[in-house]
Amino acid sequence: MATNKTKNIRLDDLADLAGVSVSTVSRALSGSAAVNAQTRARIRSLAEAAGYSAPARRSRVIWQQSRPSVMVIPPPPQGQDAPHVDPFTLSLLGGIVAEMRRRQLDLCVSHCVPQDQHSLTGFLDQNHYEGLIFLGQSQLHPLLNKLAREGRRFVVWGAAVPDQLYCSIGSDNYEGGLRATNHLIRLGRRRIAFIGHSRVIELAQRREGYQAALAAAKLEIDPALFRPCSLTPEAAAEAINDLVDHAIPFDALVCGSDLAAVGALRALARRGISVPKDVSVVGYDNIDIAAHTHPSLTTIQQDTNKAGRLLVSKLMRILAGDQPSSERLATNLIVRESCGA
Repeated sequence: MATNKTKNIRLDDLADLAGVSVSTVSRALSGSAAVNAQTRARIRSLAEAAGYSAPARRSRVIWQQSRPSVMVIPPPPQGQDAPHVDPFTLSLLGGIVAEMRRRQLDLCVSHCVPQDQHSLTGFLDQNHYEGLIFLGQSQLHPLLNKLAREGRRFVVWGAAVPDQLYCSIGSDNYEGGLRATNHLIRLGRRRIAFIGHSRVIELAQRREGYQAALAAAKLEIDPALFRPCSLTPEAAAEAINDLVDHAIPFDALVCGSDLAAVGALRALARRGISVPKDVSVVGYDNIDIAAHTHPSLTTIQQDTNKAGRLLVSKLMRILAGDQPSSERLATNLIVRESCGA
């Protein structure tokens, strides 16, 4: 008799039995890490006792029949007055959206940007998405490793780090910094400054490439030519003013982003310094505005369309139970007027 009554048991019935929502039951049966292990075990036990189905089999059915819920978490703003989402992040988001649309899937973009363990934990407790895409590591790297150990399913746009436990997609930042600096050295530049914080993993790797190029050319690595700052036009302009005010000679700039390069170009023009005659400038990212600055900006291009495809495809594989490897994307040097050649 009991068996006949439970033949047609539904998710709603299991939710009532467990005292949780239907979505929590669905996620628990699919093995989602968004539901804690104790709750998953309890719901699976209830489902098995009710004759709902074997948990492992049900997990596969849910994956095949449901559309996974995905949230994208943008990086924190680079400065107090910086936009919540910068132009490069918007381009990267466009690549992700295009791939999700191709797969006929939806995604959400978080209005909340976790910046430490407390805010990240609170964010995850309130947002139970099947998969997450983090656009940047910044100071979150140790926490992302912790999430990976806990079985959370996510991918990251970011750098490759030796102790990394999670899957990330990113450009070869070291090679990008090396390529930008070598181009300036070939043009005869010898006092090359670098603008950007090295506490950001990606920028630290770009700076390593910059220093490697200087060392290979037997050029001095002068600490006075390194200007740590956020990648906003205002911060970059202040870095240029600081160099000029302290009479530190420089004939070229490697900027951590195109936005920083835009600020540097404007500050140089205001100080009466000609680009590229007196100073050559290279940016990083190849955002749309880079081709329309005055002079147009030489930059290192990152392929955001390919990045978007890979981020989505890797996440879908993770949601299906695979463990895909991280990948580094090649960068390209886009030569325009700001270098003179």
